[in-house]
This record gives sequence, C-alpha cells and structure tokens, in this order.
Amino acid sequence: MRTDHGDILADAVVNAAGTWGGQVAALAGVELPILPRRGFILVTEPLREPLIRHKVYTAAYVTNVASDSADLETSAVVEGTPAGSVLIGASRERVGFDRTTSIPVLRRLAAQATALFPVLRNRRVIRSYCGFRPYCPDHLPVIGPDPRAPGLLHACGHEGAGIGLAPATGHLLAQLLSGERTALDLAPFSPGRFA
Repeated sequence: MRTDHGDILADAVVNAAGTWGGQVAALAGVELPILPRRGFILVTEPLREPLIRHKVYTAAYVTNVASDSADLETSAVVEGTPAGSVLIGASRERVGFDRTTSIPVLRRLAAQATALFPVLRNRRVIRSYCGFRPYCPDHLPVIGPDPRAPGLLHACGHEGAGIGLAPATGHLLAQLLSGERTALDLAPFSPGRFA
C-alpha cells in the first residue's frame, strides 16, 4: 500500500470507504459501480416532551431504497432523539458529490413529516444537513475479496444501512482474514459480480 508517508506492506487491504469505495477500488485498478446518493435531514428544535418514541416511516421509503432512479425521491421518515429534537428525512437523488442545500427538497420533507405528525407544524427547524449513501446498482453491498486484485477486500456499498450493518460486515471480514468459514455465504456480495 503506497501512502503519503511511505509504503506499508500488508497481506490484505480492506476498502471500507463508503461512498468513496468505487474511487478507492479504482486506485487498485478495479471498478466498483458505487455512486453517491445524496440525502437531506431536517432537525427540529428540542420538544419539551418526547413526542415520537420510535422511527416512523411510510411505505414509500422501502420503494425509494429499492429504486434505480437517479431522480429525486422523498418519503417521510420521522424519528425522535434522546435530546428531544426530531429528525426528518428522507430524500435520495444521484447528483454526484454536490452538497448544495436544496430548499425545495427540505420543504418537501417538512410537508411529508407534518402530514404524518401535524403537531410538527408548530416546531422550528434549527438546522439541516446532507450526506451521501453509497449506492450500488444491484442494491447489495460489496463484501469480500476482489478476485481482480489479490489481497484487496471490500466492505462498502451498503447504501443507507452501513451503520447498522457495519458490525456484521466487520465480523465477516474478520472471519475471512483469519481463515475461518464465514457465518454467511458471501457469494451474492462478491466484488467479482462486476467483473
């Protein structure tokens, strides 16, 4: 592995670069079709009493996650936080790494959330932010050794589920790297499926 601070010798390198996983793979001479899918979140002022105790989302969220469209898709996802603020999402669109705030998208998310929880109409939004989900065209993460680059393993392309799937993905990679049989068949997630 060549770095700015010199070369590092290793038997294996793990590409766990999330949305940038395709770019990191390209440094090793392989192609992974991982693309950024931008999403926005609104954060309300803290509420005095907990109003929303569980994540609530519409069925459109499941449809949007499974969509191949590059166009804007939104669905109401509303979640209370321990601090009392409410998180409002979710949007998806493939616009590259453009971090520009889109007021029309934020308005659309707010309208969808207040349709589910009218009481939110009287709450102020104190900030918004965006992030990039690592989108893979077949909607499966890329986990395991890359047959095109010996010693390179991938753990990326989880879209919006990376935080939740990170422990399981790490466990599978640890099994691979220690020579154990993996607890799950990794064939559907193989980087070789893009060769």
